[in-house]
Amino acid sequence: MIAAWLLSGLGLLILLLAGDALVKGAVNLSLRIGIPALIVSLTIVAFGTSAPELLISIKAVLDNVPGLALGNVVGSNTANILLVLGIPALLAAMHTSECNTRKSFAHMIAATLLFIALAYRGVFDWIASLVMLTVLAAILFDAGRDAMSHKKEGAACAAVDEDELEGVDPDMPGWKIGMFLVLGLIGLPLGATLLVDNATIIAKEFGVSDTVIGLTLVAIGTSLPELATTVMAALRRQADVALGNVIGSNLFNLLGIIGVAGLVGPIAVDPEFLRFDLWVMLAASLALIPFVYFGQNINRFWGIALTALYATYLFVVLAG
Repeated sequence: MIAAWLLSGLGLLILLLAGDALVKGAVNLSLRIGIPALIVSLTIVAFGTSAPELLISIKAVLDNVPGLALGNVVGSNTANILLVLGIPALLAAMHTSECNTRKSFAHMIAATLLFIALAYRGVFDWIASLVMLTVLAAILFDAGRDAMSHKKEGAACAAVDEDELEGVDPDMPGWKIGMFLVLGLIGLPLGATLLVDNATIIAKEFGVSDTVIGLTLVAIGTSLPELATTVMAALRRQADVALGNVIGSNLFNLLGIIGVAGLVGPIAVDPEFLRFDLWVMLAASLALIPFVYFGQNINRFWGIALTALYATYLFVVLAG
């Protein structure tokens, strides 16, 4: 069991490092060949930062542990809101009222409702996948069009310059870009294999389902990059766009990750998701309404409330 925990941790570490390497390599390669920074931020960075969740979900489907794949996405979305926004707010208030995220928030809620509706079919198959990926493509196209027009108008929070993209190095040599891409493409499947295989062993040893492991251990682990980034931004008083980042991440998790994984193989929906976890995810999403529509900043009070809610959710899941 000690070996399983250590190998799970190693797999998670490899996933995080490989995902970071892939983003650095892909971003610098894209800018090198002339793709605008704005398009890179909306597509390549989004795909790259979600690569660990995507690889875990695909590996879980191939290994016939669909609960881990679904639990990873649902648990990550809940953690992104309650934990990734809650903990940094304990350190410093995040001035999320300065950015207009109403449209992207509406997209996220619509995606959440669509996800829940498709879950009631009992399985995420190729039909559900095509629906979700089509909706994601439409949202990305609309977001890109809006961002381009806002950038021309000089609107804050919409413009994305090259130096604002994570991992950009104008002087990075070609061999280094290639090295980052290779490390990312090799490390992601290796880390996913280690984490999924050993998380499944841990689940069986403790008598809990792969769904619970996905909702807790794997979900928190794959949310660590977002948490670390948001904590550092809060400490530097630069967390104004944290809300928009979480909304975008959740949107891609719902439509992109399960959308792609469902094409690899059918993902059966555990009835417990329909009774509890999907509704917790929706409630957590709706909890953002004060920050999106009423100009509330995420201060320490909200940080305590969000973090306490997540702790309560973890207790209920693990106790069940």
